[in-house]
Amino acid sequence: MAVKEFSSQQQQTIDYSQVVQSASFQQLMREKRGFILPFSLFFLAFYFTLPVLTSYSTVLNTPAFGSISWAWVFAFAQFIMTWTLCMLYSKRAARFDEMVEKIKQEVKGGNV
Repeated sequence: MAVKEFSSQQQQTIDYSQVVQSASFQQLMREKRGFILPFSLFFLAFYFTLPVLTSYSTVLNTPAFGSISWAWVFAFAQFIMTWTLCMLYSKRAARFDEMVEKIKQEVKGGNV
């Protein structure tokens, strides 16, 4: 019967309240909030504008191109807006990931 030996590694306890109060973590949260909040509000406003305008006005019923009304143009623009926001967030998320790695290195090095 084979016996496996486990090396004893020191378990590092992390004080998460210190991590949350660190300048790096605060910067990460500021940047995330500064990106996510305005884009989310824009998305919601843009998204709900179509059903509100089509329900309570006739402004989108006028033809834009031939027999295609502005409602169809607006609806198609919502797809484009969603794809654009996804691409922007994917690029920004890479920056957020770099900041998280920096915070993890600070914690590992005991600088927090």
